[in-house]
Amino acid sequence: MRKYKYQIPRRLLQTGILFVFFGGNAYGWSVLRGNLSSARVFDTIPLSDPFAVLQSFSAGAVIASDAVTGALVILLFYAVLGGRVFCSWACPVNMVTDLANRLRRLFSLDSVWKSWDIKRATRYWIIFLSVALSVILGVAAFEWISPIGALHRGIIYGFGFGWTLVLMVFLFDLFAVKNGFCGHICPLGGFYSIIGRFGFLRIGYDREKCTSCMKCIEICPEKQVLHMVGRESGAVVSGECVNCGRCIEVCDDDAVNFINIYSNKIHTKCKEG
Repeated sequence: MRKYKYQIPRRLLQTGILFVFFGGNAYGWSVLRGNLSSARVFDTIPLSDPFAVLQSFSAGAVIASDAVTGALVILLFYAVLGGRVFCSWACPVNMVTDLANRLRRLFSLDSVWKSWDIKRATRYWIIFLSVALSVILGVAAFEWISPIGALHRGIIYGFGFGWTLVLMVFLFDLFAVKNGFCGHICPLGGFYSIIGRFGFLRIGYDREKCTSCMKCIEICPEKQVLHMVGRESGAVVSGECVNCGRCIEVCDDDAVNFINIYSNKIHTKCKEG
């Protein structure tokens, strides 16, 4: 079961969030009402997507105090936790892109044709573009075309043309770029990598236990964050890590594990080195 140690909990949490949101709309459950952009817990605690709020503010909208409070709650939660936890543990599109990449491996599509050359930094430029277009157009630009919102709202309220956005993401990841949308394009992922830069939950790597099988590098959707593997003990300090735990699941040497970056000796060793 080690192979699915984190994958099963991730899927349960992702589908559980969707189920509770669906129940709030369909059956009036008060546990969680709304959607990923704006919601309430037990009709009391507001939750808001901070990137959506930033776009709305940039568009000139008057932001309600509840929306600001909800954005601060989410912002603080992911900033303290660290990395892009939202992307691998809450975002519904992660299930779509994981399926596409599983099929890429199954049918060895990487050997059939070369992926498009898109830099991972593209997502940060899209953050800037989303905010700039929000200012120019007077609407939350990315929210209008976000496959994340389209999939989430489609499951909760029913699909319109939103399914085409989700299909485009699936096909893009399947045929164009491995880990394309989440790893290169999505501005929300880039946004969370910035705010999660100094959080405590990280992947720690112990060189002394490692046999250099490189399975962790092969499976990781953000390979660049594991630059220390095979070289020296250390911890992932980049906010781009999605904290999915896939590297831990495939490591037979117990050389990678989740750690508290501010108290673990591996991090200390890395800093001293």
